Formats: sequence, C-alpha cells, structure tokens
Amino acid sequence: MEYPKPVINFFSENIPFTLKGKRKLRSWIFSAIANEEKIPGLINIIFCDDKFLLPINKYYLHHDTLTDIITFDFSEEDHNIYGDIYISIERARENARLFKVSFPDELHRLLIHGILHLAGYDDKSPEEKDTMSKKENYYLSLLAG
Repeated sequence: MEYPKPVINFFSENIPFTLKGKRKLRSWIFSAIANEEKIPGLINIIFCDDKFLLPINKYYLHHDTLTDIITFDFSEEDHNIYGDIYISIERARENARLFKVSFPDELHRLLIHGILHLAGYDDKSPEEKDTMSKKENYYLSLLAG
C-alpha cells in the first residue's frame, strides 16, 4: 500500500476550539514518531466534546463512559503511523483541574498519548501504563525545552 505524504491535520467537532502553536506541535509529533523509529503517514487529530465522543466510545469500544481520548490505528504495517485521534476538550479541562496541571500541558499529554498508541504502545497492564507514562514524560520534556 502506498501511504500519503506525512501530514497531521487538526479538526474540531461539536465545539469551537482552535489549537495554538500548530507548527511547533507538528514538529514535536514528527520528532517523536522518528524517535520511535516509525514512518508518519496521515494523522488526523479531532478535538471534540463529550457529547461527540461518547457515542464513538459506546459503538466502537463498547464502553458507556466518558473518556478523554480514543485512538484508531489504520496502519497496515508496523513501522507506519496512520490513524485518527479523538480528544475530548471537556475531559482534558477536567483532567487539568484534577491533576493540577495547565490545560495546554494536559492537552499535550493527550496528544503524545495518542501518538504513542499509534506507535504500538498500549496501557492495559500496570507495566504498559508505566512505560507509556515514562515515554509521555520524556516527550513532554522535549516540548517544554
């Protein structure tokens, strides 16, 4: 299969949301993908509200709960990254309050969390969660630096 030119698209569904610093974030995401020794393809990041994301969670994952992020991996080869990442802005804001971090920091954590899922990481077991959390912290430190 021939993959499209590497591109990261940002969309908003059901909410008025504009992401700040898109160029810097794209560069950061592409760097993280390269660091994971993957090849970027088409990545769509969709910012939405709970009302938009809940039916997706119910239908595709069979979870009747609110969630902050859902990632769909459409890659057909292990070394390629191609997929959609849905992020609930409402959950991101709530997480920021709960974890006492800024909204941009929480949003960046969710962005890299989705990218790590597309890169093949999972977070079902405590060990996987720990690995993913360490990777998130590492990439967030690069963005801040």
